[in-house]
Amino acid sequence: MIFRVATLNLEQDHKHWSERRNLIVEQVARLRPDVWALNEIHIPSQTGRWLQREGTKATGNKYVLMHQSKAGEDGRMQAEGLLTRFPVIETANLDYRSHECVALVARLEIGDKLLDVYVTHLIAVKVEDAARQHQASQLLDWMRSRDDADAAIACGDFNAPLDQPSAQLMAETLRPTQTEPTAFTPLREHDGKPTHPEWPRFDRCIDYIWVSPSVRVHASGRCFDQPAVDNPDLWPSDHVGVWADLEIQN
Repeated sequence: MIFRVATLNLEQDHKHWSERRNLIVEQVARLRPDVWALNEIHIPSQTGRWLQREGTKATGNKYVLMHQSKAGEDGRMQAEGLLTRFPVIETANLDYRSHECVALVARLEIGDKLLDVYVTHLIAVKVEDAARQHQASQLLDWMRSRDDADAAIACGDFNAPLDQPSAQLMAETLRPTQTEPTAFTPLREHDGKPTHPEWPRFDRCIDYIWVSPSVRVHASGRCFDQPAVDNPDLWPSDHVGVWADLEIQN
């Protein structure tokens, strides 16, 4: 059975959220993911619940929402999340005890197979990559401790291109579905400055769908990668997303 996975960093409710959230729904209607991983759900304004409701209307998929708040003070504002139309067998979470970052996992039943879907957001690039190596190592150890599913994937913003040690550590066990640049779009702040002005536009790939050896990749690419028709500075988020059509092999 082939199924479609997508992942997107939402950038909380910042930078024209009330306008760009409609772009996300317009584009998810065309994409129609079966599984949709989300970084930076904004808890006070319940952006995850809004996307669950509107995404269900737009796609016809009845999405179940799971989310895991970040640790510490960030837990009042942000969460990692997952929307899926597949039955959920169980969920769990991991606190890295590092920069308030966490991971969420949901075990999904897809046909006669069990798939563990991990969602995480590793610490930002302003912090040395050693911190991301520490987090990636914990994530991989956790995945190895849950090796009784048929397959596993890890989705989200890993804040490192493939030439960084933390991404190379992930690649020792898993493989990315794509390597196209995902950061950063020309989305602008309310004062007109582009988001993250210290970085070039679309300069590197930092958002991934990592897949275990038993997962076949049929197709993949970027998504949520089109600005508003009438405003080239309004994008779904400051990142573009990643999508992949996958199949769990026997």
